[in-house]
Amino acid sequence: MMKYFFAICITVLFFNYSVFSQEKTTTHKVEKGETISQIAIKYSVTPYDIYQLNPDALSGLKPNSVLLIPKSNGRQKVAVQTKSVGKTVTHEVAPKETLYGIEKKYGVSDEALKQANPFLEKDGLQIGQTLTIPSGIGQKNTTPVQTKVVYHDVLPKETKYSIAKKYGITIEELEKKNPEIVSNLPVGYKLVIKGNAPKVDKTAPAVEAKKEIVKASPEKVSTAVNYLNYTVKPKETLYSLSKMAGMSQEGLIALNPALSQGVVEGMILKFPATINIPQETKKEYAVISKKSNGRKKLVLLLPFNISKIEGDTVNSTAMRLKKDKFLNMTLDFYAGALVAIDSAKQLGLAIDVSIFDSQETKNTSNVAGIIKENNLENSDAIIGPFYQNNVERTAELLNANQVPVISPLSKDTGNSFSNMLQTIPTATAVKNAMFDFMRAKNGNIIAVVDKKKESVIQYIKENHKDVKFSTLTANGGVSAENLKSLFVKDRINYVVMETGNTGMIKSTMATMLGAMAAYKVQLVILEPNETLDTDEISFVNLTKLKLMYPSVTRENESPEALVFEKEFKKKNKIYPSAFATRGFDITFDTMMRLSQDKKYQETIETTATEQVDNKFEFYKKEDGGYINKGVYILYYDTDLTIKQAN
Repeated sequence: MMKYFFAICITVLFFNYSVFSQEKTTTHKVEKGETISQIAIKYSVTPYDIYQLNPDALSGLKPNSVLLIPKSNGRQKVAVQTKSVGKTVTHEVAPKETLYGIEKKYGVSDEALKQANPFLEKDGLQIGQTLTIPSGIGQKNTTPVQTKVVYHDVLPKETKYSIAKKYGITIEELEKKNPEIVSNLPVGYKLVIKGNAPKVDKTAPAVEAKKEIVKASPEKVSTAVNYLNYTVKPKETLYSLSKMAGMSQEGLIALNPALSQGVVEGMILKFPATINIPQETKKEYAVISKKSNGRKKLVLLLPFNISKIEGDTVNSTAMRLKKDKFLNMTLDFYAGALVAIDSAKQLGLAIDVSIFDSQETKNTSNVAGIIKENNLENSDAIIGPFYQNNVERTAELLNANQVPVISPLSKDTGNSFSNMLQTIPTATAVKNAMFDFMRAKNGNIIAVVDKKKESVIQYIKENHKDVKFSTLTANGGVSAENLKSLFVKDRINYVVMETGNTGMIKSTMATMLGAMAAYKVQLVILEPNETLDTDEISFVNLTKLKLMYPSVTRENESPEALVFEKEFKKKNKIYPSAFATRGFDITFDTMMRLSQDKKYQETIETTATEQVDNKFEFYKKEDGGYINKGVYILYYDTDLTIKQAN
């Protein structure tokens, strides 16, 4: 009897629910890729209405799941019953709109709008959403809403773009509130984000008031706790970013509305703080010692072009050596490599070395014939050829066997292959190393760049958006007043100076020297500057400013370096040139890596090395192969010597 009664109750309850559903709701089967906003528009309801009947939808939509949708006339009645005054006002979100702008338009507080549209807390603002504006509030409401003033102190590396996105406003709105930042954004500046800042006597201390406001700012606390900033890198897509963030593309756009306009390199996005963003782990430098007894095979392809020398009936060998700089470079590299081979023998390394004449010019070589005739696909590593086209051809021919092809001297970057290694860092990698060093020191980076150096200006603006540019005068000179205004106390101020103009160099240095009593300053250049070597520029002043620059090589006075220098001079009766030292460094480094109990490629994945004058810190390129990012940061010391920066 009890079972029968229970069954009747269940039936009655189900029947009543069905009648209610038929009268006031309809159903919708979720299709793949659909959003709550799209469904709400389709049925002329708000996302809030759907979430009320389907609370599980707050955690995300699943394809083929069924949603209860309120009928629009039923929704109107419910809305009127909920609020006794006024009718429901809705707003469809248009592109580029922000929460701040919508709240200002309708005179509604952030708290009230989010209470009426709870999905905003989870999904953020999305184009096409239909928002419910709290009843009794509309466009014609002229009663000003008292908004609490929210401030933000500008931190190092922040930009107007990142700050605007952090608070859900546009850059234009930020600049309108703070007209002083239109031309520049000083670190430490107190920005007004929301509300109107009271007019106060600027001479009066405002520290205590600032502390209270910062404490009371829920946006700032929430962002610090729940989110982290991520800068978009080249070639990243909405798909790859959403995978990294562990979110749907729709969810990532909701968190970062600017993404609805497309992914732009350099954008600063808000990511959940719980995720782990993969970072390029810096390799540890280590000394490689002999481990394996198995014999390895190393090949050097060097452009001696012996057939050309023998066929030259006009110039003697001595005359050709005087005229042919490329041949001299080749012979220097070869001489350095021979010292490395001798050193490896003394260490007992079991490596067979073969050296072939690559017979190359810029666009031709004999590498295909050498590879075929000598079965070089069985080699463990190949150093050379010298020209980039020939390196690429060699790597292509040996790619199937994954024989490492090491480019010893080329600075070019062309087609990449998975088995190709560029040993000379690219110009961009060298400059990036300089900026990475300055940021690691928590430096305040300022750029003084000649207007003629358009490529440098573009490079800094695209890749290092935290750098502040010093304003130049009308005639293109340095504004000492503006440059000094960008200096920050208690941090080292790095001035990146890129100009060949003697007047600009002198005025920049004079401004920095004059500020040294009150500020920590250091002069930086990104590439060699011949003007600094002229008599017009004081070398002593360069040492006072500790001129700093990135370099792919160093001047090494260590005991190990002196041993190499001594051995080279003993064999060749002269001191080693830069090409001779590079020949030694690359050959010796390759042989030591081959002496391990693992493949050459495995050693470059795990270990960075340093030889006499060169570093070898390889990283995988996105388009294949490896690039060397081993760069020295050097500076002029006051004892008139060049030292490595720590």
